[in-house]
Amino acid sequence: MSDLNRPSFREEKKSRDWWIRSKRWIRYWSLRLMRQNSSPKNLATACALGMFIGSMPIMPFQSVVVIALAFCLRVNKLAAWLATCYSNAATMVPFYYFLFLVGRAVMPFDHVVFDPSHLEMTELLAAGWQVFAVMFVGGLVFGIPATIATYFITLFLVRRYRQRRAIRLLRKKVGR
Repeated sequence: MSDLNRPSFREEKKSRDWWIRSKRWIRYWSLRLMRQNSSPKNLATACALGMFIGSMPIMPFQSVVVIALAFCLRVNKLAAWLATCYSNAATMVPFYYFLFLVGRAVMPFDHVVFDPSHLEMTELLAAGWQVFAVMFVGGLVFGIPATIATYFITLFLVRRYRQRRAIRLLRKKVGR
């Protein structure tokens, strides 16, 4: 490979740094979530709630809705909010398109078209209730099974983490 086509050391380092920062960010928030003073069922319910609200095409209002529902359901607000982070401004276009495809497979509307330049909620509603309805139904079809899976996976992971941590702390106390 010639030196002209080869990426510079700085460019290679930037790509690796991004990956390392992403892994650190995920590890930080997952540990912060696991160490919350909530029961495993409370954390699992909060994550399931966040997964469900995150699957709805209400991008600018997700945080407000999930925190309000977390207060009403008395579940962990941080866990609920963190679980909505998979749908964000960076993933909005492909995620909304996915919801649109799923919704169109279920809904009988044939003339509804996805327009990525008009994805704000007000623009979606102005484009016609059918576009929003298709994406909303797509969110329900995706969100319900994802919510159930998230609850059980989170419950298992939190219980396993806390059990292993308790064993590790006991071993440390005993002096092994």
